[in-house]
Amino acid sequence: MNLAEIKYTIGKVAMMSAVSADTLRHYEKKGLIAPTSKTAAGYRLYNENAVPLIRFIKQAQSCGLTLSDIRQLLTLRYSANSRCKHVRNLAIEKRFEIKQKLTALQAMLNTLDGLIENCDGGEMSIDNCTILETLENGLNDKR
Repeated sequence: MNLAEIKYTIGKVAMMSAVSADTLRHYEKKGLIAPTSKTAAGYRLYNENAVPLIRFIKQAQSCGLTLSDIRQLLTLRYSANSRCKHVRNLAIEKRFEIKQKLTALQAMLNTLDGLIENCDGGEMSIDNCTILETLENGLNDKR
């Protein structure tokens, strides 16, 4: 019997892939994975190819790719006209987005560091809290 002919329930595939059945349903809703068939009672059945696909999705997510990005990768993967440069370009775009987010996060961190540094954290009334005062009056480019 061909491995692709073996059918697994959603629970079995979830267990084999270390994800929840809800996650599989979500991936299905997003067009990333589809059951190969359904039972007469409507239960989803997947073949063994589902497990490596789910692992691919999880690995891509760990690199910062969104489900939309992953759908693009999968479309590229199974398109005869796709080339490696298309995948590389997608990776470059994602890297640029992540770099922008890191820059924004670093600016937030620096601002919080400044707020914390200017606050003695003492027992004075909350009415005199320098962090609250600064946030209420605006940061005035104190970053």
